[in-house]
This record gives sequence, structure tokens and C-alpha cells, in this order.
Amino acid sequence: MKFSISIEHALHCLMYMVDVEENKSIGIRDLAEFQGISASYLSKTFTRLAKAHIVLSSPGVKGGYRLARTPEAISFWDIVEAIEGKDPFFRCQEVRFGSPVLKELGALDANDKSPCLISGVMHQGEAEMKRYLSKKTLRWLHDEVFEHAFTDKQRQLTVEWFARHSW
Repeated sequence: MKFSISIEHALHCLMYMVDVEENKSIGIRDLAEFQGISASYLSKTFTRLAKAHIVLSSPGVKGGYRLARTPEAISFWDIVEAIEGKDPFFRCQEVRFGSPVLKELGALDANDKSPCLISGVMHQGEAEMKRYLSKKTLRWLHDEVFEHAFTDKQRQLTVEWFARHSW
């Protein structure tokens, strides 16, 4: 399993948007410039985030994005689902019933309705990941980075940059 880089880009951009004043937006070009990535690529990510009601978009020349919910109400899992979709990571194909050798030996019961142990473990693992990522919110990420990872100067310059680029 591999998450796309879009999740990392989204988390970074959304974390910075926490400090954008309420009812102000920031343009996709500004977000892309800050991250050093393509605006058209980031635009596709933000289209998915908007469809999931994580961000709101404002059309027009002065258009942009702002958070649709409080940072406490946006979890990492919300972002994963918005970008990767809601399909399960593992899809059991019941390969246990496809073994030609076991069929030839008569060891397969076509009426076997027992759940696949592998499928159960994989789905339980995904459920654990979902529980964990659902507890990590945008507010948590913002506070960890801005209060513990950034220096005072980094924090100040970042907040000022986003204040200048939001309207």
C-alpha cells in the first residue's frame, strides 16, 4: 500500500491554512508556490478536498480556498478518503478456492462459507489505521508544527506570508 504524494501536499497546505483569517481565501497558485509544486497538480488535489467538504472554493480572479470546517473537525483520515477514495485497501479475491491442486485432491468445499482469515486480518489492520488517523486532526498537526517544530522566526514568517497572500 502506498499513499499518493497528494496526501502530503494536502496536509501541508491545509495546515498552513489554519492561520488564514476566517472568511479569507488563499489562491491555489500561492499555495503551490509556497510548497514549490505545480499549481495545476495541486488544483486537482483541492478539487477532491472541495468535493469532500474539507475546503470551500471561491470562484473568480480573487478566488481561492479556505477551510470548510474547523481544524478540529478535519482528520487525517478525512483527507486520505478525499484523495484516495473510500474503497478498502485490500480486496479479497478468495484465491483459496482457486487452487487447481486442492481441487484435484478434493480438498476444496465449494459450499465453504467461512470467512477468509487473510481478508479478516487485512480489514482489521485497515480499521486500526482508520481509527488512528481519525484521531489526528488538522488542529493537532498545526499545533505540533507551529508550537514544537518551528522556530519562533519560522512561525512568524510563515504566518506573515499567508496573511499577505490571503484576501
